[in-house]
Amino acid sequence: MRRAVWPLLATVVLVGVLFLAVFPTRTFLGQRAAIERAEHQLGVLRGQADELQRRADALDTDAEIERLAREQYSLVRPGEQAFAVLPPPAVTTPPSYWAGLLGPLGAVDAEG
Repeated sequence: MRRAVWPLLATVVLVGVLFLAVFPTRTFLGQRAAIERAEHQLGVLRGQADELQRRADALDTDAEIERLAREQYSLVRPGEQAFAVLPPPAVTTPPSYWAGLLGPLGAVDAEG
């Protein structure tokens, strides 16, 4: 009877130790990974906040406001003239006389 108790008792102790050691370790590792993700996200958000602060500081200057007014709204100072450069019109070449006249023959030559 005593021989049967010791392996059972050792198994219960081993399972208890594993239960007490594995679950807290998994929780610790999970929390550590969550902290790393949160710190990374915090770094990204701080970078974005710094960039927004730089833009807000730049908008306090007259030069930046003038630059944005010229670029985005095409505004000019009194006495200046605004010019717009338009893209060239698309060039379409009409088919030549000979291509229209010999078109069906050229298609036959290309196929045969």
